[in-house]
Amino acid sequence: MQSDIPAHAAEGSDPAEQSGPGFWQPDLANRSKPVYLAIADAIADDVRSGRLAAGHRLPPQRALAVRLEVDLTTVSRAYGEARRRGLLDARVGQGTFISAKAGISAKAGLAPNEPPSPTARREAAAVIDMTMNQPPLPDAPELLERVRQGLAQAMLRLDPQSLLRYPDTATAAGGLEEDRAAGAHWLSRRLGAPDAGRIVVCPGTQSALLALLSMLARPGDTICTEALTYPGFRAIAGQLGLRVVGVAMDGDGLDPDALRAAVETHAPKALYCIPTLHNPTTATLPADRRAAIAAIAREHGIPVIEDDIYGVLPQDAPPPIAALAPDITFHVTGLAKCVAPGLRVTYVAAPDTRQAMRLAAAQRATMLGTPPIPTAVASRWIADGTADALLAAIRAEATLRQRMARDLLPSSAMTAHPEGFHLWLRLPPAWTRGEFAAHLRIRGISAAASDTFLTAGPAPEALRICLGAPVTRADCRHMLEILADTLEQSPALAGIVI
Repeated sequence: MQSDIPAHAAEGSDPAEQSGPGFWQPDLANRSKPVYLAIADAIADDVRSGRLAAGHRLPPQRALAVRLEVDLTTVSRAYGEARRRGLLDARVGQGTFISAKAGISAKAGLAPNEPPSPTARREAAAVIDMTMNQPPLPDAPELLERVRQGLAQAMLRLDPQSLLRYPDTATAAGGLEEDRAAGAHWLSRRLGAPDAGRIVVCPGTQSALLALLSMLARPGDTICTEALTYPGFRAIAGQLGLRVVGVAMDGDGLDPDALRAAVETHAPKALYCIPTLHNPTTATLPADRRAAIAAIAREHGIPVIEDDIYGVLPQDAPPPIAALAPDITFHVTGLAKCVAPGLRVTYVAAPDTRQAMRLAAAQRATMLGTPPIPTAVASRWIADGTADALLAAIRAEATLRQRMARDLLPSSAMTAHPEGFHLWLRLPPAWTRGEFAAHLRIRGISAAASDTFLTAGPAPEALRICLGAPVTRADCRHMLEILADTLEQSPALAGIVI
């Protein structure tokens, strides 16, 4: 549909040029909600009334902010909320338009005076939640249809008795034979051809780490890890009463010299590390460092828990520590970060079958067995190639979003891998991580500051940014533009919100 807004109107143009009779301006009278929600409600109301129709271009954010005498962040957040409701489409280089499905979305929305539900309030408070590091949704309808059909076929092949009775713990602990074989096949791209007898199937990485830590250490024991590490590991260690000692890092990841000093000082029961696409810093340990770390661990008899959950994303990642020192390494990987977060299936390659049996017993004590439905789906997807197709699609989408980030963010501020889906954002001197995170929340974005990952030393002024959290590429670009805009401002100016 032809827009009433002049064709030359664009973001950042002179507001005076946007004052024609077709220029849309929301009626905010008698609205008690926050301004950004009032603007989003006004868009919905005008769609319902017919004042705004599909294809109508809305004013540039900056121009509307000037006309309403509000801060730009308020309008940005309003447009973001309207996009979340399905009312708007953002087209790169063209502007923001009423979406084709806006009428349906507006009619399905809340009545003007109806109070929002608790869920709606939570969603409005964090339009883009980047506190959970998740892969991007592939822009591949045919692949999503394949997933849907594969789920239905997996259900048809599933033995109903596996759902109607408890599993036989003598055979199900650690995974059925066919599921361990599927895990060995998935791991073969990183570990050669591991024996299926060494594989333990777990219902997610958290349960795998819980079983491993409870097997290798007792309350009061020490575990070493990177100075910044996965928060889920810290939570489990705290729950088990373990002492966590952080080891210094640099741009390449864990420092072997610092590890040797920590091992000699603290005599840890294990080392937990993320060598590839480290969470949160994105560092990948070079091959020589992996060899040095393996040598230190073997010399001191310390088992290594190698979290390789991101390991299959890069096509050029160095061999894992488990390939260099399989006799002392528990290699942990799964499908949540590279295939489907909802498919919580993790595979652990133990050093040998005896250690695998010990791990299976530890898992049985906490989880009894693996859930049959997700495990059956995972095994089928690995066998029929669906898992590989999803991995390739996620990698491609992550690569595209990383290019977008490199185009929009200053290179001096970010560290990332071109095939990963998170980046490490280092802040300019004017900002503290707390101020920056608080400002992002005002603009509808939640991100994890460095304190979330800290185990040793002062917390750096940095945040982890998850490019997979925004559902669409347009939302990802919008989020990156907010980051870029905020980095260019001083905290004093950025904090002005009307």
